[in-house]
Amino acid sequence: METETRSNDETLLSCRSLTREYTRGADGWLSRVRSTDRPSVTALDGVSLAVDRGEVVGIAGPSGSGKSTLLHLLAGLDEPSDGTIELAGTDVTALSGRGRTRLRLDHVGVVFQRFYLLPSLSARGNVAVPLIQRGRSKRARRDCAESLLETVGLGDRAAHSPDELSGGEQQRVAIARALVTDPDIVLADEPTGELDSATGERVLELLTEVADDRAVVLASHDDRALRRADRVLHLRDGQIVDDG
Repeated sequence: METETRSNDETLLSCRSLTREYTRGADGWLSRVRSTDRPSVTALDGVSLAVDRGEVVGIAGPSGSGKSTLLHLLAGLDEPSDGTIELAGTDVTALSGRGRTRLRLDHVGVVFQRFYLLPSLSARGNVAVPLIQRGRSKRARRDCAESLLETVGLGDRAAHSPDELSGGEQQRVAIARALVTDPDIVLADEPTGELDSATGERVLELLTEVADDRAVVLASHDDRALRRADRVLHLRDGQIVDDG
């Protein structure tokens, strides 16, 4: 099944007939390597969508519906089994792994559900990591990271390591890191999953504000988060079943 949303000259990110299959190995684990002698699991099945500048798009669906798989594909963190992805005018599926990494660094901010903060670095250091890859000076990295930590309400926690931060604070550090390169699009996987109501509202307000001149795609079970979206795509069994 293929479901497609509209696109126009302001489209920053689009995909067509996006499919991701995994092979089930003998030990029960799923592998990214396709195999002809083992049954496969279809995590995403013929999804098409377009996301425009200034738009917040929500991705809703039960656990296992394909939300995280879709975000990982859109970010260039994984390769589709079939279909195409275009980001900022570039065919992502035609790039090498290094090319996808470069495109992601230049255009995409990712908020992971599990944070993936580096335990040896402070909150400030974690936020600044993408700027090292960009070749920014140490002073510029520090200033930018501290400014973003202030924005997410963690200015007084900049020197703390991840194990000194609560789950909600770690989530906010991850969001600041996603924004530090001033990306064209932000992809957020359960951005309020570890946050209390007040902090969650602050984070959602921030994500909504940054969408004024970029695009935001957020996958969430949280009705508060989905209500912030301009439209919500509903995934079930790897397919878009409703576009609200």
